[in-house]
Amino acid sequence: MESYSTLLKREDACETGNDYDGRMGLRISSIFVILVGSMFGALFPVFARRFSKNGGFAKWAFFVAKYFGSGVIIATAFVHLLAPAQEALKNKCLTGPITEYDWVEGIILMTIIVLFFVELMVMRFSKFGQGHLHDEEGNTHTQLDDHPVVNEANEPKSHMPGEDHLGHTREHHDNIDSENNNQAAEDYAAQLTSIFILEFGIIFHSIFIGLTLAVSGDEFTTLYIVLVFHQAFEGLGLGSRLATIPWSKSKRFTPYLLGFGYGISTPVAIAIGLGVRKSYPPNGRTTLIVNGVFDSISAGILIYTALVELMAHEFMFSHSMRKAPIRDVLIAFFLLCAGAALMALLGKWA
Repeated sequence: MESYSTLLKREDACETGNDYDGRMGLRISSIFVILVGSMFGALFPVFARRFSKNGGFAKWAFFVAKYFGSGVIIATAFVHLLAPAQEALKNKCLTGPITEYDWVEGIILMTIIVLFFVELMVMRFSKFGQGHLHDEEGNTHTQLDDHPVVNEANEPKSHMPGEDHLGHTREHHDNIDSENNNQAAEDYAAQLTSIFILEFGIIFHSIFIGLTLAVSGDEFTTLYIVLVFHQAFEGLGLGSRLATIPWSKSKRFTPYLLGFGYGISTPVAIAIGLGVRKSYPPNGRTTLIVNGVFDSISAGILIYTALVELMAHEFMFSHSMRKAPIRDVLIAFFLLCAGAALMALLGKWA
């Protein structure tokens, strides 16, 4: 059995301090600047979706935000989560069981399997994808196994390609009975599960980078600038998901609350980091392990979301996208690539 002194040396192998070098005023300003950028990114798609029914700029703004944001989420998963998780859990100062297995890949695999099981159960017991949902404008959406159910008294309305959630075709109806109201509640619960999982993954990542920014040293200025764009783009990815859900009237404030929760995550983390600036070790043993594990979990969540919901459903299984002109499909694909490319580029600095 190892002696106490040996264990102590192992613990001290990792850094126990940080590179904080003052500039408190500039660091405090980052709280408010990143707050504004994050809020804008998360809430802009929600507002754009709300006013897109009028057509024109708002409709195309939502279209751009949605697919650009999808690309951002894809790049975030691989460049901003998977890579830092590898760096943290394979740090040379770590020893013991954490170094004896490829935990990053293992955690991502477990996360994806768990997410698939959760969504499978939710879809089965909530009958996800069937029934009616009311959006905040009061429209009723009918969904049934990806086939449109058309009310003979109403003509189906056209949608911007990709506007339907998870590739389900939606048609508008004027009346809904109590049974369909119950079904709408079940559908809402299923979609809420998905969006909460995504928000969980993004927010944990945002908290850790906020703590890191607060105690960074010479690289603070560069990191500050990059994180303003990083959080705005990441918020755009989350906001585009929030905007695609046809929220019921009783839940019409939910996307704004979720966007607000994301918006304050990094600023609050920066404030906490400044409060513990003399004791928080970003490269300490415990910090590296916690960051690595949670970045791995978040990477698994975003990889699953990106590949299953954003790429497969929105492009290949979306009824509106299959019927859309090839020009719209190519524009959507270009926007996805642009979002992924810009977010991947930011990975050079943060």
